[in-house]
Amino acid sequence: MKMLRSILMVLVILLAGYSLFTQNFELMPYLMLLLSFSVLLTGVTFLNKDKKAFSGYSSILASLFVFIVSITMFLN
Repeated sequence: MKMLRSILMVLVILLAGYSLFTQNFELMPYLMLLLSFSVLLTGVTFLNKDKKAFSGYSSILASLFVFIVSITMFLN
């Protein structure tokens, strides 16, 4: 799971850097989708370490919000 989270974070950084340098924001829904999966894995990792971790639950809620935003960006 740690390797998958690292790969997702690297992809998010690369897509964000590409979007910033080229001023091409057409890939933003994909960036947000990858970001939501990355934050979700971070939240699950926090919950696996400590069963009552507030940061794990807040990360999962943040990932759901970012996922919903990315879905609305795909639909527009």
